[in-house]
Amino acid sequence: MAEVLVILIVVAVVGGSLLYRRKAVQQREADQHAELENQLSTSKRAADEDVTKFGEELQRLDTDVSGHPLDEGMQQDYQRALDAYDNAKYSLDQVRRPEEIKHVTEILEDGRYAIACVKARVANKPLPAKRPPCFFNPAHGPSSQDVEWAPPGGVARAVPACPADAERVLAGADPYIRTVQMGAQRVPYWQGGQAYAPWAQGYYSRWRGSDLLTGALIGSFLFGGGAGLFTGIGEGIGEIGEGIGEGIGSVGEGLGDMFGDFFD
Repeated sequence: MAEVLVILIVVAVVGGSLLYRRKAVQQREADQHAELENQLSTSKRAADEDVTKFGEELQRLDTDVSGHPLDEGMQQDYQRALDAYDNAKYSLDQVRRPEEIKHVTEILEDGRYAIACVKARVANKPLPAKRPPCFFNPAHGPSSQDVEWAPPGGVARAVPACPADAERVLAGADPYIRTVQMGAQRVPYWQGGQAYAPWAQGYYSRWRGSDLLTGALIGSFLFGGGAGLFTGIGEGIGEIGEGIGEGIGSVGEGLGDMFGDFFD
């Protein structure tokens, strides 16, 4: 009788343990799914803002081009910008996972360079150099130069800046920094948390290994190479950080840590 009682107790304990583990696994999976959904909606909102702004830029470009003869080069650049808008909207509609947002911003980065080329042709100026997007707000388009800049309490670093932001920084004024929604407030995008990591990575993905980014202390840290400016994005977004992860789950400690000692 005692043996039977012991067996029943063991079965109850094991069964309870298995049930607890099963519920714990289910809860963890539910939490992970909810986190991914939150990251997806957050990053899609940022990308949607950029697609909308890009469309507004195209409308203004229409006015700039009006009345100017379109030579072959201008037509090609203009068409590339229009295609980028359509492709970015389509790509955004197809996004199902947070890391896919980078495809949208990759398209926008190329489209903004096309717009810059059209504007240069209209003004009879040399085509702009192919440079990384503006550090302060990638949606500002291609940078024109590197400037020394430090956040409040941080260390100065050379970062790529668009003409307007470069002028402001060199004059001692604050640049126009891209802010994103975080809770009830808007903060600089590098403080927005891990959900914005794919959004930022897409803008700079084609600049992996570029001397321009390496010199600006962005490239080697964004795409691997140790601690520093973009430390902490983690292993979950394509080729960010020191390895290729398997999803957004291991993004790391968030986009706030992504800039590492830049803000120390």
